[in-house]
Amino acid sequence: MIFNEEFETLPREALEALQLKRLKQVVQRVYHTVGFYRKAFDDAGVRPEDIKTLDDLKRLPFTTKQDLRDNYPFGMFSVPMSNVVRIHASSGTTGRPTVVGYTKRDIDMWAGLMARCFAAAGLTKNDVVHNAYGYGLFTGGLGAHYGAEKLGASVIPMSGGNTKKQIMILQDFGPTAICCTPSYALYLAEMGEEMGVDMRSLRLKVGILGAEPWSEKMRIEIENKLDIMALNIYGLSEVLGPGVSMECAEGRNGLHVFEDHFIVEVINPESGEVLPYGETGELVFTTLTKEAFPLIRYRTRDISRLMPETCKCGRTFVRMDRVSGRSDDMLIIRGVNVFPSQIESVLMDVEGLEPHYQLIVDREGALDTLEVQVEVSEKIFSDEVRKLQEMEKRIAKDIKDYLGVTAKVKLVEPKTLKRFEGKAQRVIDKRNI
Repeated sequence: MIFNEEFETLPREALEALQLKRLKQVVQRVYHTVGFYRKAFDDAGVRPEDIKTLDDLKRLPFTTKQDLRDNYPFGMFSVPMSNVVRIHASSGTTGRPTVVGYTKRDIDMWAGLMARCFAAAGLTKNDVVHNAYGYGLFTGGLGAHYGAEKLGASVIPMSGGNTKKQIMILQDFGPTAICCTPSYALYLAEMGEEMGVDMRSLRLKVGILGAEPWSEKMRIEIENKLDIMALNIYGLSEVLGPGVSMECAEGRNGLHVFEDHFIVEVINPESGEVLPYGETGELVFTTLTKEAFPLIRYRTRDISRLMPETCKCGRTFVRMDRVSGRSDDMLIIRGVNVFPSQIESVLMDVEGLEPHYQLIVDREGALDTLEVQVEVSEKIFSDEVRKLQEMEKRIAKDIKDYLGVTAKVKLVEPKTLKRFEGKAQRVIDKRNI
């Protein structure tokens, strides 16, 4: 189902004409209203009137998360505070939080994009959406909430946490869709099983899952345990929140980027060079329609690639591959680049392992070490020690063969690793302590 056919199926030529018109407008606006951009453009020797084609976007400087922190809290806003109706912020785990603002028109636009996401998942006004994304400064909860209401669906504003109550509501209220992180979907399935609830018998038919990188293997695991179709949604607070791109139920192969509102590029993270379609690199977004907090060439640190091939759903937007990790939490172990999701893919191929794991990076002398702790099923854990040791060696060999990195594998008892109600924290890096 397509929510906004006029824009979501625009011919490429018309879409690019719209993008250029909106790009010229936003570049003019930020130059005259945001001191940071005026200085950045002047330093780069480029003026708004120099933007004559979409290719000229490359002449503009990048914006980074550090730039947002340096202008904390409201220095990047392009409208007076009297026009800002809502403020969100990131968690700030690596320093000051990044603060984002929205005008009333921004909120309406965001709701429309989230409604597109729900429609892409096959939802209609007859659906009931169980929203387990966190409400508050995190953009997930309210972003999904307003979008589901815009679609006309019924919303259960559960937020995160209180897992046993979530399972009771899932049983009693009979929602047909759930919004949460992939790791929390698995946790719900596990907790329901512990409570004696047949989670496959719920009325749920679709999960709209995002906020962390996850693998195809984890999708299969979630779909099997909850008997749902699990779809990937992408966004980040700085660019909008959830609703920047969405997988459709028909294609399930890449997420449609809503290009009438965002220009997406993929760059080489080291050189900043723009890469062609199909090549893997760092996603960069320029917002075309945001009023309060527009961003020019924002470096997301998310690693993906763009796929221009037409999708059978009829949408003409370019698709981005699922995010495989982040360029800034990529692990470099003895010169080898590894993403947690790559290790997850290897683990999910091994029968008897649970989808809960932790990566511990440390240093012995001058050398980095990687330990992979992963839960096994009750049946496997009750095996004799020798069998467990053989299994550990086999998994370590698989990781070495597939990823080229040496890891120590430690099988742990079921339900011993920490569970996460929001984004899963997969990596403990002791090198920084």
